[in-house]
Amino acid sequence: MAADLIAGFSSMFTPYNMLLIVTGVAMGLVFGSIPGLTATMAVAICLPITFTMDPGSGMALLMGLYIGGVSGGLIPAILLKLPGTPSSISSTFDGYPMAQKGEAGKAFGLAFVFSFLGGILSITALILISPPLAEFALRFGPIEYFAITMFALTLISSLSEGSIVKGMLSALLGISLAMVGSAPIDSFPRFTFGMGQLDAGFNLLPALIGLFAVGEILNISERKISPLTKGNTPPPKMKGFGFSLSEFFSQGWNYLRSSLMGVGIGILPGIGGGTANIIAYATAKNQSRYPEKFGTGIPDGVVASESSNNAAIGGALVPLMALGIPGDTVTAMLLGGLVIHGIQPGPLFFTNDTDIVYGIFAALIIANIAMFLFLSMGIRLFVKILSIPKHILLPIILVLCAVGAFAENNRLFDIWALLFFGILGYLFLKGKFPIAPAILGFILGPIAEENLRRGLQLTQENFWPFLTEPIAAVFWIIALLSVVLKGWKNYHQKKSLGGT
Repeated sequence: MAADLIAGFSSMFTPYNMLLIVTGVAMGLVFGSIPGLTATMAVAICLPITFTMDPGSGMALLMGLYIGGVSGGLIPAILLKLPGTPSSISSTFDGYPMAQKGEAGKAFGLAFVFSFLGGILSITALILISPPLAEFALRFGPIEYFAITMFALTLISSLSEGSIVKGMLSALLGISLAMVGSAPIDSFPRFTFGMGQLDAGFNLLPALIGLFAVGEILNISERKISPLTKGNTPPPKMKGFGFSLSEFFSQGWNYLRSSLMGVGIGILPGIGGGTANIIAYATAKNQSRYPEKFGTGIPDGVVASESSNNAAIGGALVPLMALGIPGDTVTAMLLGGLVIHGIQPGPLFFTNDTDIVYGIFAALIIANIAMFLFLSMGIRLFVKILSIPKHILLPIILVLCAVGAFAENNRLFDIWALLFFGILGYLFLKGKFPIAPAILGFILGPIAEENLRRGLQLTQENFWPFLTEPIAAVFWIIALLSVVLKGWKNYHQKKSLGGT
């Protein structure tokens, strides 16, 4: 293996391939940082360019785009409370409050460092254990996937600030909106009201950008802002990456746990980094000694989110390379790129195309280093965005949101959907309803429904196997324990407050 990895690095350390990787990372960061333009779109646009390249060079460019596209989403998430990509949703929860407190530099420093470390850990896992991990993931059928999504939905209580009832209502609304359009399996249209444009349902990006960004813009626009007002954040102070060595080492367990969760969730096809970062964030909050501080701007939330979403990259590549099954939408595009070059990923990939396999490993490591250097060099420039007056910045953000929503499918309808979700997000903020459970319900609702229906077809409408299958039963037990422990914790907190 060591000799193969050295050969992979030597093939990537040519000036041409290094230029391709660095260019890919830079382009990916741009796509990730603009709301609505994702890593998937970056890879899709650049895929035709790789047709004229040899397979190794083509993969070098695509790996750079993948790493940069996922990492770029943290920039608007921290600065503007706007997740540039679905993988950066939970980065807004503590990253943005840190920026508002004048700690934008520290938030960026933590995000850059732990994104890099999460990516390196996942690539290490990809190199060492991809075949056995992928074989284990093959045991997951619709019954197991349904149990996993139900477990993930139990985390709603962790993401609900204040009233648990409001959190549940928010999640139910998210699930309801995700059901608009053609049903899975039989494609029966639901809640379309005769509108053909609703047959495909609401796209995730307009929903995500609308709830988080447009809702926040409408909320901020209520306040009276003087044209001469620079911004409402204190001037940032930072030294180095903005955090001390003791703060770095104090996040060790949080980083390791979140990264391993990212790898594990990334391996499961169809789940992806958008779910991984929310689950890792909720777990970090549940396991913390001070869960009440999450959402107020603490390093733990940023570390959990950014280490998990970058770790999901290596995880998503495991089933692609070992089994030929894409783990998310980006790896589906990468599968197309490999097939076009006459390469078939799967069990024989590691023996028939060793040079390509280890070239991909090397490209991922180099791309992670390039991502870290690019973001580190731009940290002070990113922080200066906070000094732009709000009356100039907000309209620009709104236009970028509209462009991003339109660019996904080239449909004007998606801009109307963006405005609809923006008004909904504004109403959520005014009514003090948490937005995160709605997003979690919107993402996981269709996955749960599809796997429930497939599972019922397999079991001939018998629900009992959903509870008794070994892997599914483990997730049901974990879900039940998490709910019981959360209720017990809340009960004791109320009891202690009542006694003081």
